[in-house]
Amino acid sequence: MAELDINWVRAQFPAFSEPSLQGQAFFENAGGSYTCKPVIDRLTRYYTQRKVQPYGPYEASRLAGEEMDEARARLAAMMGVATDELSFGPSTTQNTYVLAQAFRQYLSQGDAIVVTNQDHEANSGPWRRLADEGFEVREWQIDPDTGHLDPADLDTLLGDGKVKLVCFPHCSNVVGEINDVAVICAKARSAGAYTCVDGVSYAPHGFVNVDALGADIYMFSAYKTYGPHQGVMVIRRALGDALPNQGHYFNAGSLYKRFTPAGPDHAQIAASAGMADYMEALAGHHGITGDAAQLAAGAHDLMRAHEVNLLQPLLDYVAAKNSVRLLGPDQAAQRAPTVALVSEHTGGDLAQKLAPMGIMSGGGDFYAVRALEAQGIDPNHGVLRVSFTHYTSADEVTKLMEALDQVL
Repeated sequence: MAELDINWVRAQFPAFSEPSLQGQAFFENAGGSYTCKPVIDRLTRYYTQRKVQPYGPYEASRLAGEEMDEARARLAAMMGVATDELSFGPSTTQNTYVLAQAFRQYLSQGDAIVVTNQDHEANSGPWRRLADEGFEVREWQIDPDTGHLDPADLDTLLGDGKVKLVCFPHCSNVVGEINDVAVICAKARSAGAYTCVDGVSYAPHGFVNVDALGADIYMFSAYKTYGPHQGVMVIRRALGDALPNQGHYFNAGSLYKRFTPAGPDHAQIAASAGMADYMEALAGHHGITGDAAQLAAGAHDLMRAHEVNLLQPLLDYVAAKNSVRLLGPDQAAQRAPTVALVSEHTGGDLAQKLAPMGIMSGGGDFYAVRALEAQGIDPNHGVLRVSFTHYTSADEVTKLMEALDQVL
C-alpha cells in the first residue's frame, strides 16, 4: 500500500491555509472535522446557482435535484448498498429518534432490545425510552477496567429469543476501541434480531461496506466525515419495508423518505456529494482503482494506516505516565485515534490549559455519561479528549505530546 501523501491531503482542506488557524493543531476531530474543499465548492455553487425548489422542469431546479440524487447514489455505492437504502436527516440524533418511534410501533409486548453503556447517549437514550412503552431494555455492559464490550456477553442477552434489536457503537467516542461489527451482527441475526450500528465515531476514519458488515442500520454524521451538518443513515431494505412509515403517507413507497419526516436540507444534501469527490480523489491520487466501493475501501485503508502510525507513539507516551489513565486499548490497531485521558485535573481544565499552546482539544463527558460512570469516572470531572484523523501530521502529534508534558 502507498504511504498517505499528507501534503496532498492537507491541501484539500482550506482550514490548513486559513490565516486565523495558523499555529493551531486541531485535536477535537471527534466533535466535528474540518470540511474538504469539494464539499465547500458544491455548497457554494448550490447556494449561488441552484437555490430553488429542486426537481422542477427549469434548468436550475433540475440541476438542484440531480445533485441531491448524486449525493445519495454515490455515497450508497461507496458503502455497498442500494441508492434508496441511504437517506439523509437533520442529524444522527434525530435519525435515531425517528427510528425508535418506528420500532415502538413495530415491536410487540414481550419483545426486548439490547443497548450498551459504551454508547454516546444519542444511540442509547431513544432506545432506552422504549422501556416506558412496556418493552424490555437489556444493557450490554462494558468491562469497568478496560471499557471493552465483549461479544461473548451478548450470547446470554440473546439467549431466550425475545430480543428483536441490538444497538451498539462501531466504536465509542471515549473508549475508542473498534468493536467487531461483523461478528456482533452475525450473532444478532442468528438469534432473530436486527442491528443498529452507531458509526459516528468510526466513519471519520473511513467509510465502511455496510453489506459486508451485515448491519441492518448504520448511521453516521456527515459533519464528522469532512462534509456538511447532516445525518447519514443506511437502512437495509428488508427492515426498512417492515418498519412503519414515519414520513408523509404518500411517501410510504419510497424507502429513503420513509424515515425522514422533516423536509430535506437541499443544499447540504447536494454538497454531501463532495465527500464522495474527496474519497475518490484520495484513492486516485494514490493509484487506487476500481468501482466506488473499492475506491472507498482503498481510501479507508490509507487513512487508517496513517492514523495507526501516528497514534501508537501517543499511546506509548500516555502509557509511560503514572499521572494519567488512558481509556480503552493501548494498541493503535485496535482503536480509533480518539483518546480520552483521566487525571487529577478536570478534562475541561486541561483543555483550557492546552489552548494557549496551540492545541485545540476538548474536555468533559462528551455525552458518554454512562460509559464514564461504568469505568468509575465522575462525568462532572470528565476527561480530556484528543482526537485526530488522517489529515493530522506527525509534527502536530509531537506538538501535542510536548504540550501535554507541560500540563499533566
